[in-house]
Amino acid sequence: MTATITVGRRLVPIEHIALLEPFDPINQSRMQSDRPFQTRILLLNRDSILSEEPLDALTTQCRFRAAKEDGIATNPSVLFSVEAFEPAGEFKPTKAYRTRLLWRDQTGYAQSKLLLMTPEDALAIIVRGTEASPAFRKAKPSARRSRAKTTSPAPP
Repeated sequence: MTATITVGRRLVPIEHIALLEPFDPINQSRMQSDRPFQTRILLLNRDSILSEEPLDALTTQCRFRAAKEDGIATNPSVLFSVEAFEPAGEFKPTKAYRTRLLWRDQTGYAQSKLLLMTPEDALAIIVRGTEASPAFRKAKPSARRSRAKTTSPAPP
């Protein structure tokens, strides 16, 4: 893995990057640039840098974990945690988010991003670096039941 990536004239240490996500200039009404930005590099502290490199190219270059359902790639060296997300109070997101991805920045403050993928898939792909499958998720509860039924013989 390369230790840094170059964005324009800026060298960005890989360990400062939390994740990569696609950049959509159409949804950025305040954006005043003619440059063809394709990827947003989200740093640990939630600052971001725009890159003209395609997301797939940066994902491969940095060896990040691709979470295809959300179109992001995460840094495997960052310690992420996962929570199930349900909207509460007056916060009504326009998308059907199911997961909150959490990490800490360099100063210890919690940062997060909402995801569309299930918490189980986020845990498998982002935290563990494996692919989640429906069979895996279905097998998990039955494995618990079979362990619960197994009892040791009563002492004489």
